[in-house]
Amino acid sequence: QVPPARCALFDPAFSAREAAALRALGLCLLPENEEGKHGVEGSATLFYMVHCGKALYNNLLWSNWSPEALSKLVIIGNSFRGIEERLLSRILERDYCYIAKVLKGVEEVALPSHPRYLDTFNDTSVHWFPLDKLQELSPEVWDCVEEPMYQDCEDLEIIRKGE
Repeated sequence: QVPPARCALFDPAFSAREAAALRALGLCLLPENEEGKHGVEGSATLFYMVHCGKALYNNLLWSNWSPEALSKLVIIGNSFRGIEERLLSRILERDYCYIAKVLKGVEEVALPSHPRYLDTFNDTSVHWFPLDKLQELSPEVWDCVEEPMYQDCEDLEIIRKGE
């Protein structure tokens, strides 16, 4: 069991009342919008990111861009395979290159859909990154460490820092 103080949360849409309630439960609220750029810092970490924009997943991958760091994280969120299927490959590679590069190094299992919420939670998966799979990726995959900027991205789907 994970102690509440070890659970860090952030949503730019939290109201003051919601933030106060979460703190009262002993949960840790991150002080600023990291735009998903949160490093695991050597600890196994679960990210619950259901219905988040693609840029948040891409930023999270970028901030942990090494086989060692990625192998320590698990993401519950939108299906990476679904993202790949729905986006043109040139858009995926241009705007969300870290998702594109890690597709061959991720294991993904879809969560079962609930008949009552078919249109809401129909694309949720658990993702993990086995170290041996990541180490099989070509060395060039790990050479790119440029921070994502999203200048050409038309529908960013995240709230940027300062907005």
